[in-house]
Amino acid sequence: MSRGPRRLLLAVNPSASFGRNRSVGPATARRLEAEGYEVTVLRADNFELLRREVQAAFEAGTDGLVVVGGDGMVSLGVNVLAGSPVPMGLVAAGTGNDLARALGLPHEDPEAGIDALVEALRRPPQSIDLGLMQHGGLRTWFACVLSAGFDAVVNERANRMARPRGPSRYTIALLRELATFRPRRYAITIDGVRRDQAAMLVSVANTPSLGGGMRIVPHADLADGVLDVFIVHPLSRIGLLGVFPRVFAGEHVDHPAVEFVRATRVRVEADDIIAYADGERVGPLPIEVEVVPAALRVFA
Repeated sequence: MSRGPRRLLLAVNPSASFGRNRSVGPATARRLEAEGYEVTVLRADNFELLRREVQAAFEAGTDGLVVVGGDGMVSLGVNVLAGSPVPMGLVAAGTGNDLARALGLPHEDPEAGIDALVEALRRPPQSIDLGLMQHGGLRTWFACVLSAGFDAVVNERANRMARPRGPSRYTIALLRELATFRPRRYAITIDGVRRDQAAMLVSVANTPSLGGGMRIVPHADLADGVLDVFIVHPLSRIGLLGVFPRVFAGEHVDHPAVEFVRATRVRVEADDIIAYADGERVGPLPIEVEVVPAALRVFA
């Protein structure tokens, strides 16, 4: 094995993708051990216990942390490693897998994801930007997208749904929320300039997609030192329904109700909105976000 990381932590979410990919964690461990790595496998009965185990193992020392799962596991890894020199590897085995998409990693085939990880471990890590959120006295990092509008409301509903078990949950949740959704009043401060406006959707993106490939900001770049604010101005429900199918292909960018603004710091305020980031529930607005360039090293 070439020079590089030898001691790896492997954090596994056995319930990723609703348990369909339960075998991926053990398969990853076997492959890494066969490649000559010293692997410490970390599992727990719930997400918070796993986070504590990963934090403790990281503080004890390691050459890298590999997470197996979806964007929830990405969130766990990012919030342990942000600002440290220890890189993160990823085997995408979740529902959304949007960071894997942004990094050009396999996002629908965990076996190919394991192969890609092994190859990436042989190369120097690359650095990517992260978003840092300040909310309710807390500081939380995210890698992909902060949702603070219709997309967040859809996420809240989708996370309450037991079925279907896959990305189509987001589509069904979207259609159900669409029946009653109205534009919200926002105060959005972008690099010190405040605007008070109504909007259907407000997101702050570091990567192109959320929710399993919805390409809300097709031009977003993980390493350009800025975030991209995505705003959908008020539309009728029929109008919004017309925009959303185009979002999956990234074909909405020229729609007259769609606006993109590049930013390094954003504050979003509104009533009755629970924000989400990397698919995880953050909490109610207001939230302030800033980009931190090259905050995370990744094996990719």
